[in-house]
Amino acid sequence: MNKFQHQHTAHCETGVMSSMLDYHGVQISEPMALGLSSSIAFAYLPFIKLNGLPLIAYRMPPRSVIKGLKKRLKLNLDYERFTDPKKGMIALDKQLDAGNIVGLQTSVYWLPYFPDDMRFHFNAHNLLVYAKKNNTYLISDPVFEKPVSCSTDELQKARFSRGALAPKGMMYFIDKPPKPVNYTKLIPLSIKSSARSLTAPIPIIGIRGIRFLANKLARLDRTMPDKKQQILFLGHIIRMQEEIGTGGAGFRYMYASFLQESATLMNNKLLEDASNMMTDVGDHWRNFALHTVKMCKNRSHYDLRELSKLLHKCASEELKVWKLLKKI
Repeated sequence: MNKFQHQHTAHCETGVMSSMLDYHGVQISEPMALGLSSSIAFAYLPFIKLNGLPLIAYRMPPRSVIKGLKKRLKLNLDYERFTDPKKGMIALDKQLDAGNIVGLQTSVYWLPYFPDDMRFHFNAHNLLVYAKKNNTYLISDPVFEKPVSCSTDELQKARFSRGALAPKGMMYFIDKPPKPVNYTKLIPLSIKSSARSLTAPIPIIGIRGIRFLANKLARLDRTMPDKKQQILFLGHIIRMQEEIGTGGAGFRYMYASFLQESATLMNNKLLEDASNMMTDVGDHWRNFALHTVKMCKNRSHYDLRELSKLLHKCASEELKVWKLLKKI
């Protein structure tokens, strides 16, 4: 095992897995963790509500990065959950005493080192605990620049918070050294899996899901006449895209980095072209977010049909990338 080093990354789950694998001697970048786990996605799920608004996801569900890498890399990675909080903390201490680092699923709201304006009830935030001194846990939270710390009582509360996606004290760790990564085999498998998901013939999933949401925006003034409610809905789309994890544009940029890294590893021009195209896709998502925010803040003309067109553009450009990647 290597000496643990904190990494500041864009997203918690990819960052945790990249750091954990590096600690165990397998250097995998955060973009490679996203790509190999086939965790990029899109879904518009009106039957699942967050504060009364539909769930809009730009990645696979929480824990998909962890589970995806475990499956692809054949990791000896153990999960544990607990009904008794005290037993959960004892199990964590046991792993730390054995010299292991431990991934935890927690609630953002109860982590004391998060600024007040960043706290909200989200139960799927991942972090790494790498040591304990007296009554204080030393934590590598990937979304922070430097390591942080947390008392036993505070961490227990964050691990055993209730509500949607309740973590139930979930912890995970690698208990045997991972094998070297066969990139030549795993990269094409991972890309094909993502391409199938994004081009699936399901109305609310992938490219069709993006178009479904775009069409909803075009008729939002009829289905939701109250402009205040419209603005709440639009703000929710952008919050899910840009603030929850790395969101729409952020995940597209990260996936572009994965494709670029893969192009170098495999000496593949197709992957290099796809990487450049995916970067452009990220720009289209960011442009959609910018226009939406300006409209909501009365800084530009309020035009739902224009937003719909921008979102259709995101779908069209992203479809080109997945069609190209299907040829790998």
